Amino acid sequence: MKIGYARVSTGDQNPELQIDALEKAGCEKIYTDKISGAKTDRPNLKDALGYVRKGDCLVVWRLDRLGRSLKHLIEVVEGLEAQGTGFISLQEGFDTTSSGGKLVFQIFGALAEFERNLIRERTKAGLEAARARGRVGGRKAKLDSDQVGTLKAMHESRKHTIKEICSVFGISKPTFYRYLEAE
Repeated sequence: MKIGYARVSTGDQNPELQIDALEKAGCEKIYTDKISGAKTDRPNLKDALGYVRKGDCLVVWRLDRLGRSLKHLIEVVEGLEAQGTGFISLQEGFDTTSSGGKLVFQIFGALAEFERNLIRERTKAGLEAARARGRVGGRKAKLDSDQVGTLKAMHESRKHTIKEICSVFGISKPTFYRYLEAE
């Protein structure tokens, strides 16, 4: 069974073009979202993915209607493949039910993994270069050493509640406890 998924980004847009193409492709059931592709919570996509069964095929008009990014697209298609479900994109001609379509999609996956590894390597090299120049990562400390001393003195005096101390210094309780444990 072919299950269709159509998405438009705003309520002003009309999914009819996509729905017509999905019906022409033989989709028996079509799910539609009117929501930005950048949103992680797309209820009808979740429903469509929950509806497809082994031997079914999820069909979209174009790849960008399904995935927020290449990484997300690959995750969705790998999830479909793991449950024995095919994937077809009408405009790009992807069809993971054919060996050629699987090959093309695996090449996309390899390229995406290569890109992730490059980003990881560049980030690591940048952090190492910054450390070599004496830069330390992380946020700037909220309190200086004098303020930490005052914080500890206020706490030890037992004249102030933790909430009051946090309010004076503009910090949260977890930050308060980190300062107490430090040094």
